[in-house]
Parts: sequence; structure tokens; C-alpha cells
Amino acid sequence: MNVGVCYAEAERQLWMRLEVPDDSTIAETIKLSGVLLRYPEINLENQKVGIFGKITPLDATVKDGDRVEIYRQITCDPQTVQRRRR
Repeated sequence: MNVGVCYAEAERQLWMRLEVPDDSTIAETIKLSGVLLRYPEINLENQKVGIFGKITPLDATVKDGDRVEIYRQITCDPQTVQRRRR
């Protein structure tokens, strides 16, 4: 089954498609993608993950065409950023 994995930092982004076995979990998909080797700072125990913008547990099963996302910690308050733009 074909799924996508994405992770973004301020300066660099990763978006890849890969084939995974049927009934793969999010954790297995992330491991198979190799993203943990490219970005050793990712800590799946602390960071949230999701599918198409919806936070999902690591043991959830992915479906064909899903986009697995690894989320970073928020580094500043979005309300503050909005005020600075005005």
C-alpha cells in the first residue's frame, strides 16, 4: 500500500511516498520511511503524530493514500505571532 510521510522544520522539509505492508501502523510506517535516521532529533515518545492533520496514536493502522505527519513542538504562542504581524 502506498502512503506518504512528512516532517517539517523551519529550514527543511521532508515529504516522501513509500510502499508499506498492509495493516502497518503509524510507528511502523515512520520506521520504514527512514525519517528517524535523517532527523535524529525526532522523539516519538514526546512528539505527536497524525494523519491528514488529525492527531492519531502511533498504533493506529494506516490506509492506502494516507499522509502520516510528525508534528514539532510549538515554539511560540500563535496569538503572539499574530499580534506581531499587525
